[in-house]
Amino acid sequence: MENLKNKKILLIICGGIAAYKSLELIRLLKKNGSYVKTILTNNAKKFVTPLSVVSLSQEKVYSKLFDFKDESEMDHISLSRWSDAILIAPATANTISKLSNGIADDLASTVVLASNKKIFLAPAMNVRMWEHDSNKKNISKLIDFGYRIIGPEIGEMACGEYGHGKMSEPSETIKYLNEYFTNLMNNSKLTALVTAGPTHEYIDPVRYITNKSSGKQGYEIAKCLQECGVQTTLITGPTNLSPAEGIKTIEVKSAEDMFKRTLENLPSDIGIFSAAVSDWRIKNYKNTKIKKDDDINLKFERNTDILNHVSNHNSLRPKIVIGFSAETNDIIENSKIKIEQKNCDWLIANNVSDNTIGFDSDYNEVTIFYKDKSTEKFPKMKKSLLAKKLVEKVISQIN
Repeated sequence: MENLKNKKILLIICGGIAAYKSLELIRLLKKNGSYVKTILTNNAKKFVTPLSVVSLSQEKVYSKLFDFKDESEMDHISLSRWSDAILIAPATANTISKLSNGIADDLASTVVLASNKKIFLAPAMNVRMWEHDSNKKNISKLIDFGYRIIGPEIGEMACGEYGHGKMSEPSETIKYLNEYFTNLMNNSKLTALVTAGPTHEYIDPVRYITNKSSGKQGYEIAKCLQECGVQTTLITGPTNLSPAEGIKTIEVKSAEDMFKRTLENLPSDIGIFSAAVSDWRIKNYKNTKIKKDDDINLKFERNTDILNHVSNHNSLRPKIVIGFSAETNDIIENSKIKIEQKNCDWLIANNVSDNTIGFDSDYNEVTIFYKDKSTEKFPKMKKSLLAKKLVEKVISQIN
């Protein structure tokens, strides 16, 4: 467990019978060289005492949101910033419900909501509570937010019932955290370039040609890569989105701008070209605003195909090249032709004629066409979840 050494873990203990396992968690984290600070919810104090936690962690225990001593020493913002990761164990159904709905009514929930660190939950509850539709929905929301769920296991519970809901053993939780930090360290050696959003091809100083791309899928992919430890560069056309913290972001407007900045930031290990780049630009651009009574005769010329150019230049080509294909018809036929022509390793195709997925939507439904002529379908899901699945596959392949 060498990758837990010197890691700062903020442990939040909630009020459940499994809270006794948190004491063993503290012991194992300390044994492996981690620094541990602890937040006890009010209900957690009914199962474990602050004195036992202090004795094991050798750190002050935090519990009150409005405590002038705590706020003067380390407020809820700096407490979350101190940590490398936040672990909630046990995570009760009540806490899961609060976090999934953005409720911040005590120190624990306020710290989590204010955090910019990866958050891990080890749920513990009765099997019927775990299987309740509302809890399933809450867990799904938290996964979509980027939380990681450890367990629960199947087994006999304190109430005498048997099934899902038993908190994972501390040794398994420690292994999960160690694997997370190990992957971060290994992935930190990788570089990735992601393009996202539309491009604007100007007709005159105030008018341009564009498309409905929101950039959401590319931004989510860049975010997931960065969270996995990959050094990520995002080259984005005009959007209303804000990139995740830590991502090197380059803003461009036209396809020509995007092409130039792409070349400047290659080579990289991973190249994901999700931007909806305009195929044409205006050849007879007018330097002054065209008046409504003016005769308009637009002439076009082709932009450089960025994906095709990068994929076919060995000195620039990333180790894995992934393109996106927005189609309205004949998706299979068109995508098979494109992956051959563009020489990319994967081509991710989606149907943008459906307004509920693709362009300017939070959802996507795609088919991956691989270079070996195999395909893989992904059903309709949130773009954030699809990004996680794609990034997991990319990192697995490149490693």
